[in-house]
Amino acid sequence: MITGKNYIGNKLSAKGTIHYKTFNPKLNIENEHEFTEANLQEIDEAVQLASHAFKEFRTCSGKKKAQFLRAIADEILKLDEELVQVYCSETGLPEGRARGERGRTVGQLRSFADLVEKGDWVDASIDTAEPERKPIPKPDLRKMLIPLGPVVVFGASNFPLAYSTAGGDTAAALAAGCPVIVKSHPMHAGTGELVASAIIKAAQNTNMPNGVFSNINSSGIEVGQKLVAHPGIKAVGFTGSINGGRALFDLASQREEPIPVFAEMGSINPVVILPKALHEKGESLAKTYAGSITLGTGQFCTNPGLILGIESDELSKFIKNLADEIIKIEPSCMLHPNIIGAYEKNKSKAVNQPDLHLVADYESDVQANFARQAISTVEGSIFLNNPTLHQEVFGPFSMVVQCKSIEELTLIISKLEGQLTGTLIAENDEANKFRSVIDALQNRVGRIIYNGVPTGVEVCPSMVHGGPYPASTDSRFTAVGIKSINRWVRPFSFQDWPNHLLPDELKNENPNQILRTVNGNLTTDKI
Repeated sequence: MITGKNYIGNKLSAKGTIHYKTFNPKLNIENEHEFTEANLQEIDEAVQLASHAFKEFRTCSGKKKAQFLRAIADEILKLDEELVQVYCSETGLPEGRARGERGRTVGQLRSFADLVEKGDWVDASIDTAEPERKPIPKPDLRKMLIPLGPVVVFGASNFPLAYSTAGGDTAAALAAGCPVIVKSHPMHAGTGELVASAIIKAAQNTNMPNGVFSNINSSGIEVGQKLVAHPGIKAVGFTGSINGGRALFDLASQREEPIPVFAEMGSINPVVILPKALHEKGESLAKTYAGSITLGTGQFCTNPGLILGIESDELSKFIKNLADEIIKIEPSCMLHPNIIGAYEKNKSKAVNQPDLHLVADYESDVQANFARQAISTVEGSIFLNNPTLHQEVFGPFSMVVQCKSIEELTLIISKLEGQLTGTLIAENDEANKFRSVIDALQNRVGRIIYNGVPTGVEVCPSMVHGGPYPASTDSRFTAVGIKSINRWVRPFSFQDWPNHLLPDELKNENPNQILRTVNGNLTTDKI
C-alpha cells in the first residue's frame, strides 16, 4: 500500500510541506498518490539512525547479512502484481519489462547474499610475524576489507527497480555492511515506496538494526544535495546524467571530509563496423541495430548512439538500410514528459549542427510522450571538430560517422570521451588488421563487445559496467555484478593484534573457512 510518506528507518514520516505526484506518460495524466518531500529534520534523523545502525551492522556476520538480502528478495516478490502495475503506471513501460527488471533485481540481491555468506570477498591477507628477522623484526600484519559507513543511493529514472531502491548499488552497499539511505527518484516514487516497504519488512524479520535502510522522497535536487553534504554520509551511488553526477561529485569533494561518489553517467557507446563485415552482413546489421537503438525507447545507458565505419558504397547502403529499418519500428513511450522534452531538445541541437544529415526521422503522428526515432550521418572530419556531436542524445537516436581512413577512424575514437561500452563488428580474421582501432577503443571504454550489440548488461562477476570519465567517476570500479561491492569498502590492517581480538576472517583458526592469502599463498588452512 502506498502512503506517500518517507521511511525514516522503520517509521513512516511526512513532516514536510512540499507535495508532488508521479506521472503516467502513457495515459498522459498524473497518478493518484501524493508524496511528501522529506524536510531537513527527517533527513538528519535518517542519517543519525544510519550512523547508529552502522555500529552494529558493520559487524554482522556474512550469514546474517545473507539472510537479510534474501528476505528482501522474497518480500519484493510478495508485492506481486501491485508492484508491476505501479511500475507500469509510473514509467509507461510494458509489464514484461517490469517483470524482467524485477527478476534482475531479485537475482542481484541473491547473488550478493551468496557472496557474503561464502565470505571470501573480504580479500583477507595475512603476513605472519618473523621476530628473528635481521636487522629488523617483521610484525604480524593482517588485512581485510571493511565497510565505509552510511551510503546514499540515488534512484535512476530509467530503471525503477534494478538501479533504484533495492537495485545494484543498494544491494552491494548492504552486502558490504553499509546502511543505505535511498533518495527515491520522483518519477517513480510509488514503485520506490513499495520496494522500500519490502526492505523494511525484511530488516525487521531478520532483526537488523533500525536505520539500516531509509527511503527519502524528493521532488527536486535540494534533498539530494543535503544528503550528500551531511557529515554522517560516507559514500554516494548515482546513476543518471553527466550534469547531475558531476554536481554531486563536486559537492562531495568540497565537504570538510570529502567522500567518494560512484556515478554512472551515460554513454554514446561507439560501434565500429569493419569493411568486410559491412560487405558480408550489412543488411542484417542494419536490422539488428535498428532494434538495439529503439530498444526501451533508447532509454538504456548502453544505447548505441554512435556508429563508425570507413567510407564506401557498402557503408552508404548500410545507412540507407538502417534508416529504412528504424522507420518500420513503431514508436514507444518515454518515461516522462521531462525525458521526452530533453530528447527532442538534444536531438534538435544535434541535427541542426552544420553538415549533419538527417537520414531517418519518424514523421507519422504519435501519442503524447512517444518518441520519434531518428538516424543521422556526418563525415568524420566534421564529427572530429564538433564536440557537440560527441554528446549523448538520450533516446532512440543514433549517428553514423563516415571516416575517410583507418587513421581517421582511430583518431576519432581516441578523441571520444570515456564510454561504458565499445563494439567491434568484424569478419573472421579482419580484426587483426585493425589493432590500432581496437587499442584506441579499449582506452576509451569499460567493456568491448565483439559482433554483438551493447544493449543488455549481464549481471555476473566478469561484467564491467563503468569506464573512463564521464562514463563513470572512477573507472576502477563496476556498478554491476558482485565486484561492485568494492566501491563501499576500504582496506584495513591489524598489526600485532591479539588473535582473540581479531575479526573471524583474520583469526588463526579461520572459523569461517574462507579463502585467504597467508604469507603469499592462497589457502583455507588454519595458521
